[in-house]
Amino acid sequence: QIQLEESGGGLVQAGGSLRLSCAASGRTFSSYYMGYFRQAPGKERELVAAIRWSNGQTDYNDSVKGRFTISGDSAKNTVWLQMNSLRPEDTAVYYCAEKSYGSDYTWGQGTQVTVSS
Repeated sequence: QIQLEESGGGLVQAGGSLRLSCAASGRTFSSYYMGYFRQAPGKERELVAAIRWSNGQTDYNDSVKGRFTISGDSAKNTVWLQMNSLRPEDTAVYYCAEKSYGSDYTWGQGTQVTVSS
């Protein structure tokens, strides 16, 4: 079993920046993919950004490309999401997510990101 500990988030004005971090612990030996999803009120949960531990390949939602950067440390099973040039439409609950071979996604508790206009 894997546990995810999230930190970061909060309230920021449009154009500002925030940094999220997430650390995985427990049975992480088969973990291969880790990142963030988000869910705004009335909308489906969507991928924001994620990283593959094997080759460092990153995936981004088109709406955050050029503004958000995901990075990670596979030895520490930790990812960071640097969010710059934030927009009101980025307001959502951000969930850390981890994927191991043979398992469903493990989800963090979620952290609120609110961008005021």
